[in-house]
Amino acid sequence: MLTDRQEEILAFISEYQRQNTVPPSTRIIQKQFGFASQTSVIRHLKSLATKGSVEQLADGSWGIKAAEIQGRLFDVSVFGTIPAGHPSATGPEALRSIALDPSVFGVTGDRSHRVWALEISGESMIDVHICPGDVGVFERREPRPGEIVAALVDGATTLKRYVLVHGKPVLRAENAAFPDIVPVERLEAQGVLVGLLRRVTR
Repeated sequence: MLTDRQEEILAFISEYQRQNTVPPSTRIIQKQFGFASQTSVIRHLKSLATKGSVEQLADGSWGIKAAEIQGRLFDVSVFGTIPAGHPSATGPEALRSIALDPSVFGVTGDRSHRVWALEISGESMIDVHICPGDVGVFERREPRPGEIVAALVDGATTLKRYVLVHGKPVLRAENAAFPDIVPVERLEAQGVLVGLLRRVTR
């Protein structure tokens, strides 16, 4: 099982290699993640190699075989937008698709085809660093208490944490300005949040 940092590094290598056809150098990885030295990069890469996620290629670089990169990537539909705020009666529509490796988010095997994405608006989940403009990656499955879900509640959609209060499902914001949402008639979890994509502006 990969650590959060290893998953981030693997995702960066996969995307860099997909766009540039060659893997990133250890110096590029060091700069991307702000490591103090390339020794830290090598340590992470060797750990990833031990777990079968990367390998040292013929030219000495560390990466993923091109065929494996293509095999891992799926075209994931991005829908938008889901409010991380007050529920909205407007259903999401497909905006575009992006190529993702679902295993980066812990989704493997046949489960990979149950992955989809949503653009997020609103600030009700800001205290767990889910920001407007982020793209949430979701898996279609039943949620466990404490997980963050894209939910259809009484005919409206919203992004909230799924909790049980006295045995009954409640949707909870991660922003004190937003109250709990207690379903009146129906609560349907459409997907469980497994990852976030964020565009970095400079």
